[in-house]
Amino acid sequence: MTEFQRCSLVFFSRICRLCRQQPTAANRCSVTHPTAEADCEPSAEFPRLFCIRGSVMSLLTHVLACLFGMGSWVAINGMWVELPLVVEKAPEMWLLPSYLTVLIQMANIGPFFVTLMHRFRPGVLDERPVIYFIVVLGIVSTFLLAFFWEHTVMIAGSLRSVPLLILSFLLSVVDCTSSVTFLPFMMTLRPQYLTTYFAGEGLSGLVPALVALVQGVGVVDCENATLHGDTSTGNSSSVGSGELIAKYQPAKFSVQVFFVLLSIMMVVSLVAFILLNHHPAVARERKREQYFFEDQENKKREQSLSLHAQTPEQKPMLGPLEGATGEPRSSFGKGTYSNLETFSCLPYGNKAYHLAATMAAVANPVACFIAMFVPIRSLAFMCFLTVFGSGTGAYIMAMAALSPCPLMVHSTSGTAVIVLAWILFVLSLSYVKVIIGVILRDEGHSALVWCGAVVQLGSMLGALSMFPLVSVYGLFKSGDVCNTRCPS
Repeated sequence: MTEFQRCSLVFFSRICRLCRQQPTAANRCSVTHPTAEADCEPSAEFPRLFCIRGSVMSLLTHVLACLFGMGSWVAINGMWVELPLVVEKAPEMWLLPSYLTVLIQMANIGPFFVTLMHRFRPGVLDERPVIYFIVVLGIVSTFLLAFFWEHTVMIAGSLRSVPLLILSFLLSVVDCTSSVTFLPFMMTLRPQYLTTYFAGEGLSGLVPALVALVQGVGVVDCENATLHGDTSTGNSSSVGSGELIAKYQPAKFSVQVFFVLLSIMMVVSLVAFILLNHHPAVARERKREQYFFEDQENKKREQSLSLHAQTPEQKPMLGPLEGATGEPRSSFGKGTYSNLETFSCLPYGNKAYHLAATMAAVANPVACFIAMFVPIRSLAFMCFLTVFGSGTGAYIMAMAALSPCPLMVHSTSGTAVIVLAWILFVLSLSYVKVIIGVILRDEGHSALVWCGAVVQLGSMLGALSMFPLVSVYGLFKSGDVCNTRCPS
């Protein structure tokens, strides 16, 4: 045996020792590279090159999980931020948000069907075909929306935005159903990727908001009414009174372009989902994870035989906490969130509204990244965050009820407080939501299905509770951004 062959055999022996295989002179050993950070510990026996390769594959999976999560609610979030431009040409005008709220709740028929299938026919419904269907439906709907959102139909003597409402309903079905299909699919990946998915879900609100900011949605200038007064009609009172009128600035690009961009975002999510299913690096990781789950299920079966002997600390931290914390977060997030943001922030000015909307959208993925690196599962800490977030939400609700003259409306400190309140509200309850998802992920596939179902239940309750308060009883009133006068 030559010196080169001897050194090669020593090298492969060390690698095979890590692989737990016996080396042979014929085929050496099949080196399995690590695919997660937990396996990547460079040492004298484990070359750093393999660690780098494993980290790259892990980073790829994180990116794909994030982009996949971005497609969960990007369509409806994009619709909400584009409403200031859409209502200008829709015959429903500012009644359109109320119609959209009702359509979103009607779309809960999608998650209701999926949840019933998992409850009464467990194991029959595979999430992957459902995800392919709803994501493709979202791509087609957003693309058609770009060309038909302005079209109207005469119904009972009145013009109605029928294509806009139908396509919005389809997008609502897509996004609502994603809550009970995307989460269970993430069960096939390692636990750390679930946190990345939640970060992507947060980006589904942030990315459309940033695009709308670049577009210039809702930018208002207050101009003197004398510049637009019609003296020929004898309207001298309005001309001479010095009244200001709100003039919306033209957008940098059209609504059509915005909806095409939404369609592209959905395409990116579809590509990420395809790669999560078929990319070799992710596939190898899923195969390794499959063995992990088999071992985990065996352990759970063994533990279930002696569950009565467990101490309280050994039992899973599940129970009323999940419903008590997840439901308020989701009800504010999808049903109540958009309405309250308008009523609570606009009295402080257009800049305060846009700053609160943007920073709240940023707070969601930031909370997910914090949970990724600092996952605290303490029951006391989660209860504290829930109470703190709910208290902040109560302040926001109070300011919305006092609109158009909330507390400290004329001061800079009032603006800072309402913006900070929105940031802390979203940050705290988003963190709780992620930790609940991580805990339920350890409990199995059905737990994540019910997690998504509870999120949608909270969304429905929030929207149904806010709709009569806003549209029927008029509890919340919006002021004129240019002419509202409040006592000092």
